[in-house]
Amino acid sequence: MIRTLLTIAAMLFAANVQAQSTALSSSGNSSSSVSMAELIQQGYEIKTAVSNGSKLIVFMQKDNSAYACEFASLTNSRCGSIN
Repeated sequence: MIRTLLTIAAMLFAANVQAQSTALSSSGNSSSSVSMAELIQQGYEIKTAVSNGSKLIVFMQKDNSAYACEFASLTNSRCGSIN
């Protein structure tokens, strides 16, 4: 039940981020930092989420690739590759 609620919350957040964010530059930006909306569009799935004080950490995975997204608030987040 908690996983379902977290998934719904993350998807709503991702939709909000997608509406507010701009696309990454197509000039070969090799940074591992991406938005959660981009990860969901690429087929990544939320595997788990944990609370870290006032922040929420969401772990996403697709095949052998994984990302962690840290949320300080709905408008302040960052995702990065963890492998």
